[in-house]
Amino acid sequence: MAVSSASTFQTLNPTPTKTHSELRFNQNQLVHYGKTTTTTCRCRRISISCSAEEDKTVVIGLAADSGCGKSTFMRRLTSVFGGAAEPPKGGNPDSNTLISDTTTVICLDDYHSLDRTGRKEKGVTALDPRANDFDLMYEQVKAIKEGTAVEKPIYNHVTGLLDPPELINPPKILVIEGLHPMYDARVRELLDFSIYLDISNEVKFAWKIQRDMAERGHSLESIKASIEARKSDFDAYIDPQKQHADAVIEVLPTQLIPDDDEGKVLRVRLIMKEEVQYFNPVYLFDEGSTISWIPCGRKLTCSYPGIKFAYGPDTYYGHEVSVLEMDGQFDRLDELIYIESHLSNISTKFYGEVTQQMLKHADFPGSNNGTGLFQTIIGLKIRDLYEQITTTRTAAPLEATKGLRNA
Repeated sequence: MAVSSASTFQTLNPTPTKTHSELRFNQNQLVHYGKTTTTTCRCRRISISCSAEEDKTVVIGLAADSGCGKSTFMRRLTSVFGGAAEPPKGGNPDSNTLISDTTTVICLDDYHSLDRTGRKEKGVTALDPRANDFDLMYEQVKAIKEGTAVEKPIYNHVTGLLDPPELINPPKILVIEGLHPMYDARVRELLDFSIYLDISNEVKFAWKIQRDMAERGHSLESIKASIEARKSDFDAYIDPQKQHADAVIEVLPTQLIPDDDEGKVLRVRLIMKEEVQYFNPVYLFDEGSTISWIPCGRKLTCSYPGIKFAYGPDTYYGHEVSVLEMDGQFDRLDELIYIESHLSNISTKFYGEVTQQMLKHADFPGSNNGTGLFQTIIGLKIRDLYEQITTTRTAAPLEATKGLRNA
């Protein structure tokens, strides 16, 4: 017997997925029939009941501090899967959610348990776990992963208030991005892959000065005070999450310019854990070797201070990792194909796909350096990971059927 419950709210994903349940709409009212769907596989006279495991949502976690490039990374990632990620149509105009054909991106700020005034009254920042509802975060991410729609809260960044919730239907890929995707062990266990954007203090400070002084008219003293006010909580609650990440994109000052303090030329390291399921680290020239490469010359145009790549094995918080590094910036993105041709395990579907993606988004921040290059590569790796997971899930019932046939 189907048990139904009715509630009224706006729907963000207008086309429901009929996997574990059946959704019917009547104007703005959604009636949810809790009817479990199973698939029956028959082989001669033998039949088995197969779960809808292959329909589960793949969950990706992206952690970083504010202003560290999460939004740009999300645009690169969703572009790899096709279709632009856009705010929900017909929903709250201040929603933080982004939806594309394949992905749904939710901002974990929506799980703030205290609004802006509440945090001020209690003397805590948004980085402090006490200002966030991790129980609800876990329950809802778990539900979405298992194919159940949820009413997710909305934190309004304009007003600083907690708005009424919005309906999130299970997508093929759910990306949870924000300050704490790997903080809670329960949420961490739900992630199929995790990334941490690690911007060094020197670069973060330079970026903030460029943005806040040039664009917002802030004083140098106010910028320093703002950074210092967050630093202790960042060090305590956000930064330690990188040890749990499957891949870390680390952004550092260049080593090509002595005593550089502008932060315009960057050294970027892609740190990739070994032995992560469905993920093979990218390598340069020869897997497992230690490589230093200056590609500038006849096939790659380089103005001062040039470009330098490095690759090799290392350890990171006790984990075996492979590290690919780029220092410097590209003069011409169309020449990136030369670099791409020397990289392996980049999970492209055709020759030049990395270069194509970079040219497609040439106006995105970081497109002329390692941040854009490595974000694009990780996007392609996540696509490959998703395809491997779904192929494995689809094949499981078939293997079970073969086993019974041969029994």
